[in-house]
Amino acid sequence: MLHFLSHSFILYYMIKISVCMIVKNESEVLARALNCITSFADEIVIVDTGSTDQTRAIAKQFTDKVYDFVWCDDFSKARNFSFEKASGEYIMWLDADDVIPETEQHKILALKNSLDCESGPDMIMCHYVASVDSQGEPDFYYYRERFIKNGKGLHWSEPVHECIPPAGTVSRMDIKIYHKKMRPATPHRNLKIYQKLEKSGVQFSPRAMYYYGRELYFNQKYRKAIKILKKFLNSEGWFENKIDACSILSQCYLREGLIECAKRILFRAFCYAEPRGKTCCEIGKIYQNLNDNLTAIFWYKLALNCADNTSGWIEKKYTHFTPAVELCVCCYRLGKMKEAKYYHELSKSFAPESSIVKYNEQFFKN
Repeated sequence: MLHFLSHSFILYYMIKISVCMIVKNESEVLARALNCITSFADEIVIVDTGSTDQTRAIAKQFTDKVYDFVWCDDFSKARNFSFEKASGEYIMWLDADDVIPETEQHKILALKNSLDCESGPDMIMCHYVASVDSQGEPDFYYYRERFIKNGKGLHWSEPVHECIPPAGTVSRMDIKIYHKKMRPATPHRNLKIYQKLEKSGVQFSPRAMYYYGRELYFNQKYRKAIKILKKFLNSEGWFENKIDACSILSQCYLREGLIECAKRILFRAFCYAEPRGKTCCEIGKIYQNLNDNLTAIFWYKLALNCADNTSGWIEKKYTHFTPAVELCVCCYRLGKMKEAKYYHELSKSFAPESSIVKYNEQFFKN
């Protein structure tokens, strides 16, 4: 009898999922996020890093596991602290401004039913949707580590733009988590952390150099961004980050009036992988702004024929909508009306509700 009960427990045992969050002043969005996880979360761990609004009160409506963490300008330390409080076999991390649609909740429930504590993967990566198109479909998304097997020694690293480096057995799942901000992030927060680290003499990892360069660019510190990103390109960084660094460097050069440098650095992106639609569109735009529409057409057509990226950032607009719209403009400027209308119709097939498409539709009618 005892043997039978033990066998049945093993047979029907469902793994437990702990959802961990770090929060600060998230009263606008926290309940929205927590309502998305109640169908599958067995445990909710919330670590507050210094809220002064109703965040803690809202959190306590969903869980009694609400902890304080003294903020020390290190996101990975806060996330690791939250993971230490989790007891489930798998840990899922979530941000307060993330949303999980009902369809994706069902996928997570199905995953939960299929996972085995012994043979299941150490890390499960899911799509993180950063933006959607005019029809509400994912437009910019990428894989992020989302479910981590507890007790495997996998930890967050990097004080800003933290991550868990892939290790052990890694699986990818077609589950989409949507990042939906209600308000912009604290101005200059990330940049100040990087500047503080730099001043203290910390040696940046390749990943940190890349993200530091991005923050400098976002804060319009173009010359310093150029210096940091050029150093990153000579490091052992991830090739996807290097491709994006070329794009950011190009924008920095353009803002400094260095057009030839902007072109050359985009061509360097082809050294790391097959041509990406975004790179081709950015080269096309440079030639288009120089009124060299024939050369621009070449690059936009190449963008249309680029395969969608699957290993890094997936930005479908650069292999669909954007080159079609720009081809319409370039052909029109060259007096190729038939081709211009063809590419207008093509852009309309990708995004019929786009304001650009609607404007061009009226333009051709008139």
